[in-house]
Amino acid sequence: MRAAVLTLGAVGAASAQTTGGAAVDGLALASQRQCLGCHQVDARRVGPPFRAIAERFQGRPEAADHLARMMREGSRGQWGAIPMPAQTRLSDIDAKRLALWILSLKDAAAD
Repeated sequence: MRAAVLTLGAVGAASAQTTGGAAVDGLALASQRQCLGCHQVDARRVGPPFRAIAERFQGRPEAADHLARMMREGSRGQWGAIPMPAQTRLSDIDAKRLALWILSLKDAAAD
């Protein structure tokens, strides 16, 4: 269990970067996990744009865990009438990496 916590910490630190390979890796992971079928970085598709999610959750210390949980469990009524189905095939680590990358987009917009 301790190794998993350390791994998530290391992944979180790397994913929180907004420049260089981390941003590309986040987008690549979103593409690999079929997130881009419903979401885009800056434009609404079926679901909200990732940057809008980052703006809504900015400054909330629990945001990464909350977003990772919503990815895995699904959600309703957060962004309109269309629910987000549970992504049960998404691992806890990938969900956390995606959440941290999404949250980093708020900072990237200011650059």
